[in-house]
Formats: sequence, structure tokens, C-alpha cells
Amino acid sequence: MTTTHTPDTLHRILDHSSRADPYPLYAELRKTPVALQEDGSYVISTYRELTGILHDPHLSSDVRHLSRPMPAAEAHTTPSFINLDPPEHDRLRRLAMRHFGPPHTPGLVTGMEPDLTAVVNGLIDDFAGKERIDIVDDFAYPFPVTVICHLLGVPREDEPRFHVWVNAIVDSLDYNPRTDPKEKLDNGMQARNDLTQYLGGLLEQRHGRPGDDLLARMANDDGPEGRMTDDEIVSTANLLLIAGHETTVNLITNGMVTLLRHPQILQRLRDEPDLIVPLVEELLRYEPPVHIIPWRAAYSDITIADTVIPKGSQIMLMLASGSRDPARFHDPDRFNPDRQDNQHLGFGSGIHLCFGGPMARLETQTALTALVRRLERPTLVTDPPPYRPSPILRGPIHLHIEQS
Repeated sequence: MTTTHTPDTLHRILDHSSRADPYPLYAELRKTPVALQEDGSYVISTYRELTGILHDPHLSSDVRHLSRPMPAAEAHTTPSFINLDPPEHDRLRRLAMRHFGPPHTPGLVTGMEPDLTAVVNGLIDDFAGKERIDIVDDFAYPFPVTVICHLLGVPREDEPRFHVWVNAIVDSLDYNPRTDPKEKLDNGMQARNDLTQYLGGLLEQRHGRPGDDLLARMANDDGPEGRMTDDEIVSTANLLLIAGHETTVNLITNGMVTLLRHPQILQRLRDEPDLIVPLVEELLRYEPPVHIIPWRAAYSDITIADTVIPKGSQIMLMLASGSRDPARFHDPDRFNPDRQDNQHLGFGSGIHLCFGGPMARLETQTALTALVRRLERPTLVTDPPPYRPSPILRGPIHLHIEQS
């Protein structure tokens, strides 16, 4: 059985006017768990169906398995491992993980905690004398950018250059040829090329020069599976640079908005610092940084919720909708850091579970703990704050607060 869902709901979700609160629209979308759209794509919005398809080996992350050409900027560059399928995905993810986490680099993330705390406190020190603070520009953006630059080996002073490229790339992620000017796609493609050339130049400097940063480690790796090619290293670095700060900026900022809207929980976090761990998990469910995986492809005909999805069809995964599904989570529209069995979709699920999730969690825990402890009676200047254009990576573009 194929169910056609009125496209108006999806169009309203993607429209910027709904960015501040898309959750009522997600509830409407969930009435049709698997919905055929006018263009032949399918939208999946319920938790059970999302988790099922994220673990389905018939689902492909490779754009080459789509029956229609993909008009996205990433379709024209060397794909990172999140846009590949096993066994290539698994090989490249293992090679990258050798330098990013256990079992080969077990202390990398946890060992950075003192440095993260120092960066956070330094940024908050700079709030002194300011009547109004922009949590995005003054804190949530520079913090993870500083961290990922240090990890990768990207000069922090080059941030103004790659900031422009990253913005253009993110802006092109939801490119729609029916409604968007082609300039949006072209800018994204050019930005990807510019960022690739930039990272390639940094990689050339690392060959034969072992070091502690990830570029140097990947360039000089002599592990049992050999080294990545230069193109593979650059595509991995591209992924880590973008995802390594874009999602964390949103997670920290969404977290601060949520705490300011729930002053009792903010005060509780001040009194109970250990609450931060489950609080961030609930934040990943309640106000996640990634709302949509804009496409996956079907290797072959698959059946989800009695709906047959033909081979090669584009599938859009509404992760944030699944994490608010009342069939899976009790009272899902309530922010509850004491929630048990919180298997949210904030970092996805399955083989593509977010590579940098442990780092993003620690960064957000460190950031929110310090902000709550050191800010004096912070209040939102504007609620809702202005939001970024992207419906995929959702978060405020600015978050102005005042202290009293």
C-alpha cells in the first residue's frame, strides 16, 4: 500500500517561517509514517520506521544508487565515508577512527577535557563588561571551531576563510531545483572545491612529517589496513571540519535556549552539576542539532509500514520527528532530563551513527555547565531568536541574552 501525504506539510517544514517551531508540523507528518511526495521521493517521520530503515542493509548512502540525479553539491566531489556504503564505508571509518577514538586512541576525547574547560572559561571571561551577549558569535561558534582546528591541525587564524565556505556548503544542503536559484548550488560546489584545495594544501605539508594532529596522523599512518589516499584523507578532513563544529554550535545554542525557557531546570543544573550528562542526552532528543537526513536511496524495492518504496527512490529521514514520536517517548514535547531509556535519534543510528558524537557531547556538557555556573540571571532578549536558514542543521543564527 502506498500512501500519498499532502506535500504542504513538508513544504511548510522546509520553509524558513517554520524554523522556530517545526514540531507541530512533525506531529502532522507522523500521521503518515511513510509518505510519497509529488517528486517521487518518500518521507519517513516515525521512530519505529526510522530506526528500522537506518539499520536496513537495503538502504544506501551512496548518491550513485539514486534513480534521479542528485542536485546537491556533495554529488560532485569525492564522497566522505558517511556518503558511502559497506565495505568502503566501514574501511574508511575504521581508518579515521584509529586516530580519533578507541581502541587505538582511547584517551583523545576524555583527555581534552581540561583544554575544553580552559577555552570555555576564556570565552566567558571575555563577556566582562558586556551588557548584551550573543551566545552564538561570542561563545557557541568560536568554542568548537577552536577545538576542531586544534584536532585537525587547521590554523585557527584561517577561520575567516573556511567560515565563508562552510556557510555556502551548509546552505546548499537543502538545494531544491524547483524553488532555489541555481546560484545556491553553484556557490556550494565552489565552496566545496575551495575547501578541498585548502585542506589538500595542508595535507601536502604533513607527508613525511609525523605529528599529533589528525591530518598528520592520517597522512603518515602505517596501520594494518594501510593508508587512506590523499583524496580520502581530504574528504574525511572536510567532513570533520564541517560536522566538527556546525552541529556542536547548534547543540550548545539550542541547549541554552532550552535552559532559559526552563529556569527551574537551569537552577537545578547549577545545584546538581552531574545532571549535565542526562540533560544533554535529553537535549539531543528534544532540540537536536540535526533534524533531517535529506536523502538516502533504496538498493532494491523495500517495504516500510506497508508502503513499497521502489529501488532508487530518494528517501528523506525526519530524525527530529522520530525523537518526538509519542509512540516511543512518553510526553515527548516535555523537556525532561530525568527521562529513562532515552534512545533518541539526535546523532542518527546504525552504521552511520555520528562519528564525532562523543566529542560533541563533551563539548556541550562543558559549555552548558560553565554558562549556567557563571552567568548571572541570564534572560533571552528575543524569544524565539532568529534561526539559520537550514531546516537540516537547525539552530539560532544569533542568541542575544542579557544578565541582570
